[in-house]
Amino acid sequence: MTLKKSPLAPATFPDLPEIAGVRFACGNSGMRYKGRDDVMLAEFAPGTTVAGVFTKNTMPGAPVDWDRKILSIGIARGLVVNAGIANVFTGAAGLKTVEDTATAAAQLLNAPPEHIYIASTGVIGEPVPTEKITNLLPRLAEDLSIDGGKSAANCILTTDTFAKGAAATAKIGEKEVMIAGFAKGSGMIAPDMATMLAFLYTDAAIPADVLQQMLSEANEKSFNCVTVDSDTSTSDSVLLFATGRAENGPPVDASGESLANFKKALLEVMTDLAQQVARDGEGASKFITVKVTGAESDSAAKTIALAIANSPLVKTAIAGEDANWGRVIMAVGKSGEKANRDKMNLKIGGVLIAENGSRAPSYQETAVTPHMKGQEIELEVDVAVGNGSAFAWTCDLTHGYIEINADYRS
Repeated sequence: MTLKKSPLAPATFPDLPEIAGVRFACGNSGMRYKGRDDVMLAEFAPGTTVAGVFTKNTMPGAPVDWDRKILSIGIARGLVVNAGIANVFTGAAGLKTVEDTATAAAQLLNAPPEHIYIASTGVIGEPVPTEKITNLLPRLAEDLSIDGGKSAANCILTTDTFAKGAAATAKIGEKEVMIAGFAKGSGMIAPDMATMLAFLYTDAAIPADVLQQMLSEANEKSFNCVTVDSDTSTSDSVLLFATGRAENGPPVDASGESLANFKKALLEVMTDLAQQVARDGEGASKFITVKVTGAESDSAAKTIALAIANSPLVKTAIAGEDANWGRVIMAVGKSGEKANRDKMNLKIGGVLIAENGSRAPSYQETAVTPHMKGQEIELEVDVAVGNGSAFAWTCDLTHGYIEINADYRS
Protein backbone atom coordinates (compact mmCIF):
# COMPACT_ATOMS: atom_id res chain seq x y z
CA MET A 1 0.00 0.00 0.00
CA THR A 2 1.63 3.25 -1.19
CA LEU A 3 0.37 6.33 0.61
CA LYS A 4 0.51 9.89 -0.66
CA LYS A 5 2.41 12.26 1.61
CA SER A 6 0.14 14.28 3.89
CA PRO A 7 -0.50 17.83 2.63
CA LEU A 8 0.05 18.95 6.23
CA ALA A 9 3.59 17.54 6.44
CA PRO A 10 6.52 19.86 7.24
CA ALA A 11 8.52 20.93 4.20
CA THR A 12 11.61 19.04 5.34
CA PHE A 13 12.80 16.70 8.05
CA PRO A 14 14.70 18.70 10.70
CA ASP A 15 18.44 18.43 11.23
CA LEU A 16 18.63 16.28 14.34
CA PRO A 17 21.80 16.97 16.32
CA GLU A 18 24.37 14.29 16.97
CA ILE A 19 23.98 13.66 20.69
CA ALA A 20 26.92 12.19 22.56
CA GLY A 21 26.23 8.73 23.90
CA VAL A 22 23.56 7.77 21.32
CA ARG A 23 24.08 5.71 18.16
CA PHE A 24 21.58 4.20 15.70
CA ALA A 25 21.47 1.57 12.98
CA CYS A 26 18.64 0.27 10.80
CA GLY A 27 18.07 -2.67 8.49
CA ASN A 28 15.46 -4.70 6.65
CA SER A 29 14.33 -7.93 8.28
CA GLY A 30 12.13 -9.17 5.46
CA MET A 31 9.38 -9.59 8.03
CA ARG A 32 6.70 -7.51 6.31
CA TYR A 33 8.12 -4.67 4.23
CA LYS A 34 10.22 -4.92 1.08
CA GLY A 35 12.63 -2.25 -0.04
CA ARG A 36 12.77 -0.37 3.25
CA ASP A 37 14.29 -0.71 6.71
CA ASP A 38 11.99 -1.99 9.44
CA VAL A 39 14.21 -2.81 12.44
CA MET A 40 16.10 -0.20 14.44
CA LEU A 41 18.82 -0.67 17.05
CA ALA A 42 19.86 2.21 19.31
CA GLU A 43 22.82 2.08 21.66
CA PHE A 44 23.12 4.30 24.72
CA ALA A 45 26.30 5.02 26.65
CA PRO A 46 26.86 3.25 29.99
CA GLY A 47 25.03 5.06 32.79
CA THR A 48 22.22 6.37 30.57
CA THR A 49 19.07 6.94 32.61
CA VAL A 50 15.57 6.36 31.23
CA ALA A 51 11.95 7.35 31.79
CA GLY A 52 8.84 6.06 30.08
CA VAL A 53 5.07 6.27 29.81
CA PHE A 54 2.94 3.55 28.26
CA THR A 55 -0.54 2.82 26.97
CA LYS A 56 -3.50 2.43 29.30
CA ASN A 57 -5.13 0.10 26.80
CA THR A 58 -5.86 -3.13 28.71
CA MET A 59 -4.61 -5.25 25.78
CA PRO A 60 -0.95 -4.13 25.77
CA GLY A 61 1.66 -5.80 23.63
CA ALA A 62 4.49 -7.91 25.02
CA PRO A 63 7.06 -5.10 24.49
CA VAL A 64 4.99 -2.77 26.69
CA ASP A 65 4.85 -5.40 29.44
CA TRP A 66 8.62 -5.87 29.23
CA ASP A 67 9.42 -2.14 29.30
CA ARG A 68 7.11 -1.55 32.25
CA LYS A 69 8.84 -4.35 34.14
CA ILE A 70 12.36 -3.02 33.65
CA LEU A 71 11.61 0.71 33.94
CA SER A 72 12.15 0.80 37.71
CA ILE A 73 15.81 -0.11 37.16
CA GLY A 74 16.22 3.29 35.55
CA ILE A 75 19.15 2.35 33.28
CA ALA A 76 19.14 1.84 29.50
CA ARG A 77 21.86 0.55 27.18
CA GLY A 78 19.81 -0.23 24.12
CA LEU A 79 16.52 -0.02 22.25
CA VAL A 80 15.20 -2.35 19.55
CA VAL A 81 12.14 -1.34 17.49
CA ASN A 82 10.45 -3.28 14.71
CA ALA A 83 7.73 -2.04 12.37
CA GLY A 84 5.13 -4.16 10.59
CA ILE A 85 4.08 -6.62 13.29
CA ALA A 86 3.02 -5.23 16.67
CA ASN A 87 3.66 -8.31 18.86
CA VAL A 88 0.26 -7.82 20.50
CA PHE A 89 -2.09 -10.65 21.52
CA THR A 90 0.64 -13.17 20.74
CA GLY A 91 0.66 -15.06 24.05
CA ALA A 92 3.74 -16.76 25.48
CA ALA A 93 5.42 -16.69 22.08
CA GLY A 94 5.24 -12.90 22.05
CA LEU A 95 6.91 -12.65 25.44
CA LYS A 96 9.65 -15.05 24.30
CA THR A 97 10.24 -12.86 21.24
CA VAL A 98 10.84 -9.88 23.51
CA GLU A 99 13.10 -11.80 25.87
CA ASP A 100 15.11 -13.32 23.03
CA THR A 101 15.46 -9.94 21.32
CA ALA A 102 16.59 -8.26 24.55
CA THR A 103 19.07 -11.04 25.24
CA ALA A 104 20.54 -10.89 21.74
CA ALA A 105 20.90 -7.09 21.84
CA ALA A 106 22.33 -7.21 25.36
CA GLN A 107 25.10 -9.59 24.29
CA LEU A 108 26.05 -7.28 21.45
CA LEU A 109 26.03 -4.17 23.64
CA ASN A 110 27.71 -5.82 26.64
CA ALA A 111 24.76 -5.20 28.95
CA PRO A 112 22.16 -7.18 30.90
CA PRO A 113 18.86 -7.84 29.05
CA GLU A 114 17.04 -5.70 31.64
CA HIS A 115 18.81 -2.65 30.20
CA ILE A 116 17.39 -3.23 26.71
CA TYR A 117 14.06 -1.62 25.76
CA ILE A 118 11.79 -3.10 23.09
CA ALA A 119 9.01 -1.56 21.01
CA SER A 120 6.92 -2.94 18.14
CA THR A 121 4.28 -1.47 15.86
CA GLY A 122 2.09 -2.87 13.11
CA VAL A 123 -0.55 -5.55 12.71
CA ILE A 124 -2.07 -7.02 15.89
CA GLY A 125 -2.34 -10.77 16.46
CA GLU A 126 0.29 -12.00 14.01
CA PRO A 127 3.21 -14.10 15.31
CA VAL A 128 6.61 -12.43 15.12
CA PRO A 129 9.36 -14.36 13.30
CA THR A 130 11.87 -13.65 16.05
CA GLU A 131 14.90 -14.87 14.15
CA LYS A 132 14.34 -12.21 11.49
CA ILE A 133 15.07 -9.64 14.18
CA THR A 134 17.78 -11.43 16.13
CA ASN A 135 19.67 -12.52 12.99
CA LEU A 136 19.78 -8.88 11.86
CA LEU A 137 21.05 -7.42 15.13
CA PRO A 138 24.76 -8.34 14.74
CA ARG A 139 24.99 -6.41 11.47
CA LEU A 140 23.16 -3.47 13.03
CA ALA A 141 25.59 -3.45 15.95
CA GLU A 142 28.44 -3.12 13.46
CA ASP A 143 26.68 -0.27 11.64
CA LEU A 144 25.88 1.91 14.68
CA SER A 145 26.36 5.59 13.90
CA ILE A 146 25.94 8.82 15.84
CA ASP A 147 24.26 10.51 12.85
CA GLY A 148 21.54 7.90 12.30
CA GLY A 149 18.56 9.80 13.72
CA LYS A 150 16.85 10.50 10.40
CA SER A 151 17.20 6.89 9.26
CA ALA A 152 15.82 5.69 12.59
CA ALA A 153 12.81 7.99 12.27
CA ASN A 154 12.02 6.53 8.84
CA CYS A 155 12.65 2.96 9.93
CA ILE A 156 9.82 2.78 12.49
CA LEU A 157 6.97 4.00 10.25
CA THR A 158 3.86 2.01 9.28
CA THR A 159 0.98 3.94 7.69
CA ASP A 160 2.80 7.22 8.33
CA THR A 161 3.40 9.31 5.22
CA PHE A 162 6.41 11.19 6.61
CA ALA A 163 9.06 10.81 9.30
CA LYS A 164 8.60 12.97 12.37
CA GLY A 165 11.55 14.57 14.15
CA ALA A 166 12.22 17.52 16.43
CA ALA A 167 15.10 18.95 18.46
CA ALA A 168 15.94 21.79 20.83
CA THR A 169 18.74 23.12 22.98
CA ALA A 170 18.45 24.00 26.64
CA LYS A 171 20.58 25.09 29.56
CA ILE A 172 21.01 23.40 32.91
CA GLY A 173 22.82 25.99 34.94
CA GLU A 174 25.46 27.37 32.58
CA LYS A 175 25.79 24.12 30.63
CA GLU A 176 24.12 23.78 27.23
CA VAL A 177 22.44 20.45 26.57
CA MET A 178 20.58 19.06 23.57
CA ILE A 179 17.28 17.22 23.22
CA ALA A 180 16.15 15.36 20.10
CA GLY A 181 13.49 12.83 19.27
CA PHE A 182 11.37 11.15 16.66
CA ALA A 183 7.93 9.58 16.64
CA LYS A 184 5.61 7.47 14.54
CA GLY A 185 1.86 7.63 14.44
CA SER A 186 -0.88 8.20 11.91
CA GLY A 187 -3.87 6.05 12.85
CA MET A 188 -5.07 4.31 16.02
CA ILE A 189 -4.30 7.60 17.77
CA ALA A 190 -6.08 8.72 20.95
CA PRO A 191 -4.78 10.49 24.05
CA ASP A 192 -4.67 7.91 26.82
CA MET A 193 -0.99 8.13 27.69
CA ALA A 194 1.12 8.37 24.59
CA THR A 195 -0.85 7.45 21.48
CA MET A 196 2.03 6.10 19.33
CA LEU A 197 5.75 5.42 19.59
CA ALA A 198 8.11 8.26 20.46
CA PHE A 199 11.76 8.13 21.44
CA LEU A 200 13.56 11.13 22.89
CA TYR A 201 17.18 11.45 23.90
CA THR A 202 19.41 14.05 25.51
CA ASP A 203 23.03 14.41 26.55
CA ALA A 204 21.96 15.88 29.90
CA ALA A 205 22.81 14.12 33.16
CA ILE A 206 19.48 13.67 34.97
CA PRO A 207 18.52 11.00 37.53
CA ALA A 208 15.86 8.55 36.40
CA ASP A 209 13.26 9.62 38.97
CA VAL A 210 13.62 13.29 38.01
CA LEU A 211 13.53 12.38 34.32
CA GLN A 212 10.34 10.39 34.90
CA GLN A 213 8.54 13.27 36.58
CA MET A 214 9.43 15.67 33.78
CA LEU A 215 8.42 13.21 31.05
CA SER A 216 5.06 12.46 32.66
CA GLU A 217 4.26 16.15 33.08
CA ALA A 218 5.27 17.05 29.51
CA ASN A 219 3.44 14.04 28.09
CA GLU A 220 0.15 15.21 29.59
CA LYS A 221 0.54 18.55 27.78
CA SER A 222 1.68 17.13 24.46
CA PHE A 223 1.06 13.56 23.31
CA ASN A 224 -1.99 13.22 25.54
CA CYS A 225 -3.56 16.19 23.74
CA VAL A 226 -3.51 14.66 20.28
CA THR A 227 -6.14 12.42 18.70
CA VAL A 228 -6.82 11.14 15.21
CA ASP A 229 -9.55 8.56 15.56
CA SER A 230 -10.16 8.00 19.32
CA ASP A 231 -8.58 4.51 19.18
CA THR A 232 -5.83 4.02 21.77
CA SER A 233 -3.08 1.78 20.46
CA THR A 234 -2.01 -1.37 22.28
CA SER A 235 1.65 -0.45 21.71
CA ASP A 236 1.81 3.18 22.86
CA SER A 237 5.20 4.01 24.34
CA VAL A 238 7.17 7.20 24.93
CA LEU A 239 10.73 6.74 26.17
CA LEU A 240 13.25 9.42 27.17
CA PHE A 241 16.94 8.58 27.48
CA ALA A 242 19.56 10.80 29.17
CA THR A 243 23.18 9.85 28.44
CA GLY A 244 24.80 12.31 30.86
CA ARG A 245 27.57 13.14 28.40
CA ALA A 246 26.99 16.89 28.72
CA GLU A 247 28.40 16.65 32.25
CA ASN A 248 26.09 19.31 33.58
CA GLY A 249 25.77 19.84 37.31
CA PRO A 250 23.44 17.40 39.09
CA PRO A 251 19.81 18.64 39.06
CA VAL A 252 18.16 18.59 42.47
CA ASP A 253 14.57 17.85 41.47
CA ALA A 254 12.13 18.31 38.61
CA SER A 255 10.56 21.39 40.21
CA GLY A 256 13.91 23.10 40.77
CA GLU A 257 14.93 26.26 38.94
CA SER A 258 17.98 24.55 37.41
CA LEU A 259 15.72 22.40 35.24
CA ALA A 260 13.16 25.04 34.23
CA ASN A 261 14.77 25.72 30.87
CA PHE A 262 15.23 22.00 30.15
CA LYS A 263 11.58 21.28 30.94
CA LYS A 264 10.50 24.05 28.56
CA ALA A 265 12.66 22.66 25.76
CA LEU A 266 11.47 19.10 26.39
CA LEU A 267 7.84 20.24 26.13
CA GLU A 268 8.62 22.08 22.89
CA VAL A 269 10.08 18.94 21.31
CA MET A 270 7.23 16.73 22.50
CA THR A 271 4.59 19.25 21.38
CA ASP A 272 6.20 19.49 17.95
CA LEU A 273 6.17 15.70 17.57
CA ALA A 274 2.59 15.40 18.85
CA GLN A 275 1.34 17.97 16.37
CA GLN A 276 3.18 16.22 13.54
CA VAL A 277 1.30 13.02 14.44
CA ALA A 278 -2.02 14.86 14.03
CA ARG A 279 -0.80 16.39 10.77
CA ASP A 280 -0.13 12.88 9.50
CA GLY A 281 -3.52 11.54 10.56
CA GLU A 282 -4.67 8.94 8.07
CA GLY A 283 -6.33 10.73 5.17
CA ALA A 284 -5.95 14.13 6.83
CA SER A 285 -6.36 17.34 4.83
CA LYS A 286 -6.76 19.81 7.71
CA PHE A 287 -5.03 20.29 11.09
CA ILE A 288 -7.47 21.26 13.84
CA THR A 289 -6.75 23.01 17.13
CA VAL A 290 -9.52 22.95 19.74
CA LYS A 291 -9.27 25.43 22.62
CA VAL A 292 -11.64 25.25 25.58
CA THR A 293 -11.85 27.88 28.33
CA GLY A 294 -14.25 28.68 31.17
CA ALA A 295 -14.55 25.06 32.30
CA GLU A 296 -15.00 23.82 35.85
CA SER A 297 -11.37 22.62 35.90
CA ASP A 298 -8.49 22.01 33.52
CA SER A 299 -9.41 18.33 33.51
CA ALA A 300 -13.01 19.13 32.57
CA ALA A 301 -11.80 21.43 29.83
CA LYS A 302 -9.62 18.66 28.40
CA THR A 303 -12.55 16.24 28.38
CA ILE A 304 -14.63 18.78 26.46
CA ALA A 305 -11.81 19.54 24.03
CA LEU A 306 -11.36 15.85 23.27
CA ALA A 307 -15.11 15.32 22.86
CA ILE A 308 -15.01 17.96 20.13
CA ALA A 309 -11.78 16.68 18.58
CA ASN A 310 -13.02 13.08 18.49
CA SER A 311 -16.47 13.83 17.08
CA PRO A 312 -16.88 12.24 13.60
CA LEU A 313 -19.57 14.82 12.84
CA VAL A 314 -17.28 17.74 13.66
CA LYS A 315 -14.37 16.20 11.76
CA THR A 316 -16.38 15.39 8.63
CA ALA A 317 -17.95 18.85 8.57
CA ILE A 318 -14.46 20.35 8.62
CA ALA A 319 -13.35 17.95 5.89
CA GLY A 320 -16.25 19.29 3.81
CA GLU A 321 -15.29 22.88 4.68
CA ASP A 322 -18.71 23.34 6.24
CA ALA A 323 -18.95 25.69 9.25
CA ASN A 324 -21.62 23.49 10.82
CA TRP A 325 -21.07 24.93 14.28
CA GLY A 326 -24.06 23.15 15.78
CA ARG A 327 -21.98 19.96 15.77
CA VAL A 328 -19.43 21.63 18.05
CA ILE A 329 -22.21 22.60 20.46
CA MET A 330 -23.43 19.00 20.38
CA ALA A 331 -19.97 17.68 21.20
CA VAL A 332 -19.68 20.00 24.22
CA GLY A 333 -22.97 18.65 25.50
CA LYS A 334 -22.03 14.98 25.06
CA SER A 335 -18.80 15.42 27.04
CA GLY A 336 -20.67 15.10 30.34
CA GLU A 337 -18.85 18.10 31.79
CA LYS A 338 -20.55 21.25 33.08
CA ALA A 339 -21.24 23.96 30.50
CA ASN A 340 -23.51 26.96 30.75
CA ARG A 341 -25.65 26.70 27.63
CA ASP A 342 -27.04 30.21 28.04
CA LYS A 343 -23.65 31.95 28.42
CA MET A 344 -21.42 29.78 26.23
CA ASN A 345 -19.43 31.39 23.38
CA LEU A 346 -18.04 29.76 20.22
CA LYS A 347 -15.53 31.07 17.69
CA ILE A 348 -14.17 29.48 14.52
CA GLY A 349 -11.03 31.05 13.12
CA GLY A 350 -11.49 33.96 15.51
CA VAL A 351 -14.98 34.74 14.18
CA LEU A 352 -17.67 34.92 16.89
CA ILE A 353 -20.43 32.52 15.89
CA ALA A 354 -22.46 31.84 19.04
CA GLU A 355 -22.84 33.71 22.32
CA ASN A 356 -25.20 33.72 25.27
CA GLY A 357 -27.03 30.59 24.20
CA SER A 358 -27.76 31.43 20.58
CA ARG A 359 -26.18 32.45 17.30
CA ALA A 360 -24.37 35.79 17.54
CA PRO A 361 -26.43 38.59 15.91
CA SER A 362 -23.34 39.77 14.00
CA TYR A 363 -22.50 36.35 12.55
CA GLN A 364 -22.41 35.89 8.79
CA GLU A 365 -21.23 32.52 7.47
CA THR A 366 -19.31 34.22 4.68
CA ALA A 367 -16.97 35.63 7.34
CA VAL A 368 -15.73 32.17 8.30
CA THR A 369 -15.76 30.55 4.85
CA PRO A 370 -12.14 31.49 3.97
CA HIS A 371 -10.96 29.96 7.23
CA MET A 372 -12.80 26.70 6.56
CA LYS A 373 -11.08 26.43 3.17
CA GLY A 374 -7.62 26.64 4.76
CA GLN A 375 -5.50 23.81 6.16
CA GLU A 376 -5.29 25.20 9.72
CA ILE A 377 -8.63 25.19 11.54
CA GLU A 378 -9.14 26.70 15.00
CA LEU A 379 -12.17 26.12 17.22
CA GLU A 380 -12.54 28.12 20.46
CA VAL A 381 -15.24 27.42 23.03
CA ASP A 382 -15.83 29.17 26.35
CA VAL A 383 -18.28 27.14 28.43
CA ALA A 384 -18.69 29.88 31.08
CA VAL A 385 -18.66 27.91 34.33
CA GLY A 386 -15.14 28.38 35.75
CA ASN A 387 -11.47 29.03 35.01
CA GLY A 388 -10.39 25.68 33.57
CA SER A 389 -8.73 25.60 30.16
CA ALA A 390 -7.23 23.01 27.80
CA PHE A 391 -6.59 22.28 24.16
CA ALA A 392 -6.50 19.32 21.79
CA TRP A 393 -5.04 18.72 18.34
CA THR A 394 -6.64 16.57 15.69
CA CYS A 395 -7.32 16.35 11.97
CA ASP A 396 -10.36 16.07 9.77
CA LEU A 397 -12.00 12.78 8.77
CA THR A 398 -11.97 12.10 5.04
CA HIS A 399 -12.59 9.23 2.64
CA GLY A 400 -8.84 8.62 2.79
CA TYR A 401 -9.09 7.32 6.36
CA ILE A 402 -11.53 4.61 5.26
CA GLU A 403 -9.41 3.65 2.25
CA ILE A 404 -6.22 3.32 4.29
CA ASN A 405 -7.76 1.23 7.04
CA ALA A 406 -9.86 -0.94 4.73
CA ASP A 407 -6.67 -1.96 2.91
CA TYR A 408 -4.25 -1.98 5.87
CA ARG A 409 -3.44 -5.70 5.86
CA SER A 410 -3.43 -6.14 2.09
